[in-house]
Amino acid sequence: MNDSAFAPDLPGADPRKQSLIDYPCAFPIKVMGAQVNGFVTALVHVARQFDPVFDDTSVELRESKGGKYLGVTLTVNVTSREQLDELYRTLSSHPMVKVVL
Repeated sequence: MNDSAFAPDLPGADPRKQSLIDYPCAFPIKVMGAQVNGFVTALVHVARQFDPVFDDTSVELRESKGGKYLGVTLTVNVTSREQLDELYRTLSSHPMVKVVL
């Protein structure tokens, strides 16, 4: 196994080099929850906390076969791994959210 593909954890190492994501970028996040009134609005509200210019017209919706659940793709402009991690934590802890991918 070749370990040269991994950035070492050295003091002063640029943390952006330890990520496969180049920041800033538009990052799609898939969120699933029960299809209830206010679900998409709540997700857009969270997205805007992390991306003040979040475009809610870019939201993609996918209903489950039975119509009970809704998959929502939010494409958020992220500027750092810390911001992305906090966005995932915030979405995952939201009471209406079942899964975040």
